[in-house]
Amino acid sequence: MSGGHLRVLHPGALSTVQDLGRRGWAHLGVPRSGALDRAAHLLANRLVGNPATAATVETTLTGIAVRLSRPATVAVTGAWAAVTVDDRPVPWAAPVAVPVGARIEIGPAQRGVRSYLAVGGGLTPPPVLGSRSTDLLSGLGPDPLAVGTRVPLGDDPGVPAPVDVAPTALIPDELWLRLHPGPRADWFTEDALATLLRARYRVSGQSDRVGVRLEGPGLTRRITTELRSEPVVLGAVQVPPAGQPLVFLADHPTLGGYPVVGVVHPDDLDLLAQARPGTVVRLRNGPGPA
Repeated sequence: MSGGHLRVLHPGALSTVQDLGRRGWAHLGVPRSGALDRAAHLLANRLVGNPATAATVETTLTGIAVRLSRPATVAVTGAWAAVTVDDRPVPWAAPVAVPVGARIEIGPAQRGVRSYLAVGGGLTPPPVLGSRSTDLLSGLGPDPLAVGTRVPLGDDPGVPAPVDVAPTALIPDELWLRLHPGPRADWFTEDALATLLRARYRVSGQSDRVGVRLEGPGLTRRITTELRSEPVVLGAVQVPPAGQPLVFLADHPTLGGYPVVGVVHPDDLDLLAQARPGTVVRLRNGPGPA
């Protein structure tokens, strides 16, 4: 079945349209954006028969309620939450057939932060620079979802995954993130670098799609002069003057004026995207991005 739309009844704290992001535009100052928990986004699409590139809805903590103008297969992954169709419980991390006009609701996240809602056919707002993702830093892509927002849907592929419930990664209470030395690691004292790999940091409540702020021992710089703005990448650990590390996520800027002490392995960023405020984060030496 083709066409149709998704209408937002209740958007929750923050719900956006996300796909795999805008690769190849950093030289023009355009961030990558895209789903923060890529594994959850990809799984949701697989469950409903979509290609990996299809856009999904990314929710934040408090869920979302929507209604579809056509029948479709849907799936919810990422942060665990109760899922209902017309107030009747349906499985999480499984393909669910939804009739036309039914109310689909994702409740508050019980574990993790961000849930992903895939609809057979994908969400198809107009792409900007090759992506349908909402970028909160640059403002590119569709606006964050609001009450009454209608998002067009693509043609339903009609081939959901033949599973009842898919295996999903656990969201641990304490995260261990692999860290590769950054381009400005030599700007910090040896004690600071040792502290970075020894200390227990906690996720700050002042975290968003741009980056996760870590609270814990400050890192002392050996070189204290100003740093001219230079390129930064996904997973870069930047250290502002207060000494508290900041790990950049998908909506990060392409340039930064604070030294980057290290880069978190990209495969570990999915877990960081699901870390609630107060979650313990530990950093360890590990291989950098491929």
